[in-house]
Amino acid sequence: MATRPDIAQAVSAVSKFNANPNTAHLTAVKRILRYLKGTQNLALKYKRSETGTLVGFSDADWAGDQDDRRSTTGNVFLLAGGAVSWLSKKQATVALSTAEAEYVATAHSTLLQEELWLRRDTTHDTWKWQPTHT
Repeated sequence: MATRPDIAQAVSAVSKFNANPNTAHLTAVKRILRYLKGTQNLALKYKRSETGTLVGFSDADWAGDQDDRRSTTGNVFLLAGGAVSWLSKKQATVALSTAEAEYVATAHSTLLQEELWLRRDTTHDTWKWQPTHT
């Protein structure tokens, strides 16, 4: 068993049709499964290092859902060269601009809480934190 952050957005997109799927949704799921079959050797890789830098990235589309015009937030935290936490989630409100969608993605409380948890959970003698702003 493995975890695959590279399909988080695609799975999030098709999962909203779980209650009432049609053939287009089944086609999308089959495409995800074919992608997984063709990339089954991909894995998260971490580098051994004396210092660890927790780096977080966030992004958003603007009004990406054609049905309700809500944006999707995505974020990922990297430590030792590999992803340790990620999220793809539809925003709760409709953003009126790209800047607003990006702001919501960056300021989203889940992102900030996750960073605090990761910093608290991994702070011990083997990691020396180097602040990184992106």
